[in-house]
Amino acid sequence: MISSRRDVLQFGALTSLLGAIGHDAWAQAQLESLKIITGFPPGGTSDAICRRVSEKIAPTSYAKAAFVENKTGAGGQIAVQYVRNAAPDGTTVLQTPMSMLGIYPHIYKKLPYDPVNDLMPVSLGCIFDFGFAVGPMVPANVKNIADFIAWCKANPKLANFGSPAAGSTPHFMGTLLGKYANIELNHVAFRGTQPAILDMIGGQIAAVSGPIGEFTQHVAAGKCRLLAASGAKRSQFAPTTPTLIEQGIKDFVFNEWFGFFLPAKTPNDILARLNTALRAALAAPETVNGLATMGLEAQSSTPAELATRLKADTDKWGPLVKSIGFTAEG
Repeated sequence: MISSRRDVLQFGALTSLLGAIGHDAWAQAQLESLKIITGFPPGGTSDAICRRVSEKIAPTSYAKAAFVENKTGAGGQIAVQYVRNAAPDGTTVLQTPMSMLGIYPHIYKKLPYDPVNDLMPVSLGCIFDFGFAVGPMVPANVKNIADFIAWCKANPKLANFGSPAAGSTPHFMGTLLGKYANIELNHVAFRGTQPAILDMIGGQIAAVSGPIGEFTQHVAAGKCRLLAASGAKRSQFAPTTPTLIEQGIKDFVFNEWFGFFLPAKTPNDILARLNTALRAALAAPETVNGLATMGLEAQSSTPAELATRLKADTDKWGPLVKSIGFTAEG
C-alpha cells in the first residue's frame, strides 16, 4: 500500500522489473474495463480530464475499455468514498482535485474516508489556476476586483459568490477575498463549477470562483466577465485578465491539481501498470491540446511524487485554514 511509504520507495524497482517481463505478460494482465470516477458533473474541468484520459487509456495493455462515472455530491466526497470502498483490483480509479484530500481534513470534523490510508496515489493529472468572474447581476462598469468590492459594499444583500464545492480551494479564495475587503461575501456551494456558472449567467448569483478554464467559453460568448486570475503570473488561457496580485492583493496566489488514485491495498503490479498507462495517455498530443482548451496543463508523475505533493499541500493548508478560521460552512 503506497500510504505505508515503504512501498513507494520500491515502486521504481518494481516498474523496471515489470518492464522486463515482456509484452505477453502485460497482455495477459489486461483488464476488461476501467471506471474513472469523478465527483463532479459532465461539462466541467474534472470531467474533461477524465474523458480525455479514458479515450487514450483504452484499448491499451492496461484495459480493453474505459468509461467515466460522475459520482456527484458532498463536494466530491461521494466519489472519494465510492473508490475507497471499491475492490482493489485496478478496475476503479478516482480522479479528484487536491481539495478533497488536502483541505477537507482540516475543515470537516469527520470525513467518510482517510486520504492517506484509504487511497493509493497513482499519477498527477494536470495543474491549473482559478478565476473570479461576475455575471449580469453585476453592472457592466464593474471591471476589476476593486470595482466588485465597491459594488458589494453598496449592495450587501447581493454580495455573494458560488464555488464548485463547500471547502474547496475556490471557496477558500472567495472567503479570503471577502475578509481582505472587510465585506460579507456570502458563499453558495454547487455540485461543480458549471452549475454555479449557469446560475451566475442566469442572474441568480453575482460571482463565481472556479478553475479558470471553466469560464473561457462563457467569457468569449459575452455571458460573463473574468475579473481576476489566481496565479503568480497571468494565465496563458486568459492572458488579458490581470492576476489578483497585479490588482494589489498581496499573497493571493492559488492553483491546484487533479490527481488519480486507486483504492488502498491495490497490488503494486497493478499500480505500476496503471501509472504507465496514465502517463502515456496524459502525454498524448490530443490529451495535452484538449485539456488546454479547458485551461488545464497536462502533467503526470510517479506515485511517490504525487504522494509527496499531497503531503506538502496538506501540511500547507492546515495553518492557512486555521489562521482565518475557514470552515466548509463559511
